Amino acid sequence: MSPIVMAILLAGNLGLIFLLMTVPLGLRTVRVSRLVAADRHRLWQALWPFGRDAGWSGEIVSAEALDGQGMARIVLSWEGRDGQPIERKVVLEDVVEGGRFSMRVLDDSSLDASFWASYRETTELVAEGTATRVSLGQTDRYRGVAFLIFRYFAMRRELGKLQRWARTGEYRKGGWFEHPLSQVGFAVLSAFILWPFFGLSLGGLALAAILTSVVALHELGHMAAFRLMGHSRARMIFIPLLGGIAIGGRPYDSRFEVAFVALMGAGFSAFLVPVLIAASGLARGEGHGAVAALLATLAGFSALFNIANLVPVWKFDGGQVLRQICPGPIALALASFLLLSALLALGWLAGFSPGFLLAAGVVFLILSLLTMGSAVKPRHELKPIRTFDRFAMAGALLAVFAIHGYGVLWASTLLV
Repeated sequence: MSPIVMAILLAGNLGLIFLLMTVPLGLRTVRVSRLVAADRHRLWQALWPFGRDAGWSGEIVSAEALDGQGMARIVLSWEGRDGQPIERKVVLEDVVEGGRFSMRVLDDSSLDASFWASYRETTELVAEGTATRVSLGQTDRYRGVAFLIFRYFAMRRELGKLQRWARTGEYRKGGWFEHPLSQVGFAVLSAFILWPFFGLSLGGLALAAILTSVVALHELGHMAAFRLMGHSRARMIFIPLLGGIAIGGRPYDSRFEVAFVALMGAGFSAFLVPVLIAASGLARGEGHGAVAALLATLAGFSALFNIANLVPVWKFDGGQVLRQICPGPIALALASFLLLSALLALGWLAGFSPGFLLAAGVVFLILSLLTMGSAVKPRHELKPIRTFDRFAMAGALLAVFAIHGYGVLWASTLLV
């Protein structure tokens, strides 16, 4: 991949990240509407929190009125950090029986109240013959279009499931987007999008497929860590060009959990890289040059991708680990400086030009500034990390860095 192509790819990713996570959009309202073949009063009983069918989707476990002014407590089936159902204190306003209502969230047992400061959702039902026009709206203050797009499709899915429930009386969990076959399709699409950057040849397609596989293995490590930490519904979602993301089944409970899950992306591949290096050497010794080259490429890509994720950037794995294990801002700044210096030194030893390393440092700085403070604030502080766990995670970080660093240097010698 030429420096110009690499620069275009990096610039495109930075632009997408800014658009998805950072660009200020202000107060926006997302609306979705659908004609549902059901009586308006029946749908009201399903969508009104106190309706007899309010648990149609399994989301609302119970609802309790707290006063005569619209304040209520709603218990949801979603797991909180303690494994218990999330509770919300809400205010129901603009209520027209059987027609419309709006809701604001005052308190949440999982997220800080500041998350809901500008949030307001509305539901409106209008009869159209024997069917009902159901309109959902969510108003909030957004930075980046990612969450806005997520809410749009989440409401579309809710209306689709409501339509099926009204027709069959059954609620079906999940959807086509997170279905394993869909995710395999997204992974294939991602590989084809990357193909031109490696050259429109069979070799370029192989490199794009290898990089996509490396991303999948990295996210598989995060998923395994989520499961080990007690997340029963961890899953992985592929995002073409941007890569993939592993999602847990509940909020984080402790700083150790955050650090462990973040490190296991690269940690899982750290077990594979030495095996791939040994297998490549064995294949070469047996005279299987093509197999040896394939295994070496997979090892090199895996080592480079995973060690890049250890960069001390806010949302990267390395930055997340350091923020949990460093006892204060001075220690965090020093550890970040040392880790970044080690990464740049490794790049120099691997044969990258000083100009490229300087450009990479600037890119990492921009990424850190774009993503800084973008995390959702929890309702309560995470449980602190113990001193033993702090040093254990620091040692694991060094070990993962050393393994992938060796992999990068080993792969670079094959290119000389």
